[in-house]
Amino acid sequence: MISQQRRDQEQTHALNNVREWIRARFGLNEDNAILVAELQCAVPGCPPLETALAFWTSDAVRHQFKILKPLSEVSPTDIAWLIGDLGEQETNYWDCC
Repeated sequence: MISQQRRDQEQTHALNNVREWIRARFGLNEDNAILVAELQCAVPGCPPLETALAFWTSDAVRHQFKILKPLSEVSPTDIAWLIGDLGEQETNYWDCC
């Protein structure tokens, strides 16, 4: 059985990884806010855990996305594949799974 302390350490490590992958992918600096959260979804057909991402670019534009898997399963490939080119993305992805 994994202790709560170890689970917290693994979650913190996963959060830091995702933030760094976002920072690297989009050339963001330390001043750019990046939010990462694992959320439970109660909507039928939605995965039980999903990862929500939001960040602001230097021009104060917010970008937000969901990855339909738990934070611990998110990989650099998910970040690169899901987001694509910022200029082509809409920012209102919170309304559905």
